[in-house]
Amino acid sequence: MASQTYNAGDIQVLEGLEAVRMRPGMYIGTTSSRGLHHLLWEIVDNAIDEASNGFATEITVTLHKDGSASVYDNGRGMPVDTHPALGISGVEVIFTVLHAGGKFNNENYDYSGGLHGVGASVVNALSRELSVDVFRNWTHYRMEFTSRINPKTGKVEAGKPSGPLQVLGNTRKKGTLIRFMPDDTIFEDVRFQTETVARRLQELAYLNKGVQITFTDERLSGDERSRVFRYEGGISDYVLYLNTGKTPLREDVIYLEGRRDTIICRAAIQYTDGYTESLFSYVNNINTPEGGSHETGFKAAFTKCLNDYARKAGLLKEKDNNLSGEDFREGLTCVLTTMVKNPQFEGQTKGRLGNSEVRPAVEAIISQQMTDWLDNLKNQDTASAIVAKAIKAAQAREAARKTRDNIRKASALEAAPLVGKLASCTGRKWEDNELFIVEGDSAGGSAKQGRDRRFQAILPLRGKPLNVEKKHLDQVLGNEEFRSLITALGTGIDENFSLSNLKYGKVIILSDADQDGAHIRAILLTFFLRYMKDLITNGHVYIGMPPLYKVQKGQKVIYAYDDRELGKATKAAGKGYTLQRYKGLGEMNPEQLWETTMDPSQRKLMRVSIEDAALVDRLTTVLMGDKVEPRRDYITEHADFNRPDDFELPDQPAQEGGM
Repeated sequence: MASQTYNAGDIQVLEGLEAVRMRPGMYIGTTSSRGLHHLLWEIVDNAIDEASNGFATEITVTLHKDGSASVYDNGRGMPVDTHPALGISGVEVIFTVLHAGGKFNNENYDYSGGLHGVGASVVNALSRELSVDVFRNWTHYRMEFTSRINPKTGKVEAGKPSGPLQVLGNTRKKGTLIRFMPDDTIFEDVRFQTETVARRLQELAYLNKGVQITFTDERLSGDERSRVFRYEGGISDYVLYLNTGKTPLREDVIYLEGRRDTIICRAAIQYTDGYTESLFSYVNNINTPEGGSHETGFKAAFTKCLNDYARKAGLLKEKDNNLSGEDFREGLTCVLTTMVKNPQFEGQTKGRLGNSEVRPAVEAIISQQMTDWLDNLKNQDTASAIVAKAIKAAQAREAARKTRDNIRKASALEAAPLVGKLASCTGRKWEDNELFIVEGDSAGGSAKQGRDRRFQAILPLRGKPLNVEKKHLDQVLGNEEFRSLITALGTGIDENFSLSNLKYGKVIILSDADQDGAHIRAILLTFFLRYMKDLITNGHVYIGMPPLYKVQKGQKVIYAYDDRELGKATKAAGKGYTLQRYKGLGEMNPEQLWETTMDPSQRKLMRVSIEDAALVDRLTTVLMGDKVEPRRDYITEHADFNRPDDFELPDQPAQEGGM
């Protein structure tokens, strides 16, 4: 119970880095695997800032056998002189004082991704040990920090220097090497994931043309131990990589680059014969999945330039309406990077650029660069192909509009397609309601009987829905299963999608734990990704986890959700148990389905999230597209059928337990 008195003596003052250890989520978001990797990104981003500002050409990232990680860059090296106000070395300031850094003015870095000034000190606060080696002025310096328990107070003192900055000798080397050991009392898991680190470093290498990033995982052996990322083509090479598995409209990549005042903008564009738009934007090497003023400026200029060209070339007649931005971006893969002196990020995840001055600058750069590209005679075939594709997109969009109108007229886009299919719930709070998308009528029947009808609705699927990858919107709307789903959710679709009209807080995919069930999940996730992406990014899509086994001995019943849990269950049951292997949801009676898969107090759900939008886009194309070879190559490389838990999926959903 809270104290009835509240005086000045009750106010707790956290000194140094204590606040970080007490509330780590305030600084790195979470203490899960994502937070652990955030520590590494903080140090890597500092090295990238040295490279993107022209001071470093090489970065080395190493995951060591003892669980620590190190980052080296051959830049200028951290300041080692004494801070005039604090009286300690620059290295100690950087690693022990929050909101201290060389990025708050424009004298040390023209452009920086780490503007908050808490990165290095937070990493130190959340590490057991951290060491810094600085190679500067032909001298090798070192400083070490530890988190230790104060014998007098019994409290952990975070990131304390083991001693003053040391001079170890002379060197020809230059730059900074930082090695840290994450604190296993803070993080749920302190094992860095090889592929997570490799993907981020590869992305940074694409974004920083010519910078060499070497990644070594000492825990591995053979060819997988070390990788070198270096791309002389920069974001142009990135676009080609993202289009793996797609069929390009033309082989050439459109590259645009320009500067206006202090703002630099670069864009690499390649069209494919697909129907989805893949636009990935960055500001100072930071991904901006929610877009912002730079994206707005790019889209406005790009659309205007292509409409002007279409009229000038006679591809659009005087009586024709201008084509929309969506039409011109159908099949487009684009990487847009912008360098901004003082970026201001907005949104819940800080994923949107808010600087108002960036839009007109980017618009002016793209307008000039795109006009020059369109005026070049050697680009006329590609330009004409882009406009022709946009015209077809407009025609398909009009067909989709008519289809939507016909559906509305026939059924008011409400209950008609769902009669006898959707079992709705009675709850009026949409955020508490759940929609289960269930595979098959048999499982759907069990789910309808076993559910809590106060907040759980059931939509059975009859057969596999359409694979929407490389399908026009009018074809998607022509599929009865998806029409029913769109109607049930109430959000609309594609450009007419509105999250404010969502009828269910949780949309749960519930399918069998076999190949057909996995295919249905993949098809539905592809649909949500391509046409209702905000449903995923706002955390509304889940995957139900039905058990694979039932272990019973007398009245004792244990459900196991995988082979590992089965081993524990049989051991707990002892001798004389019976084992049932569920081949599908239809084998469960309503009570079992409720108890194992639908009861919020006992079930397991996997929430679908998008950690890396570019990776998800690329792998969705590889796994769901019509090209067999890239899919076969991916499966051959990543699938280990003896250990199915090692198979890498295009999205890694975060587990949600005991809801």
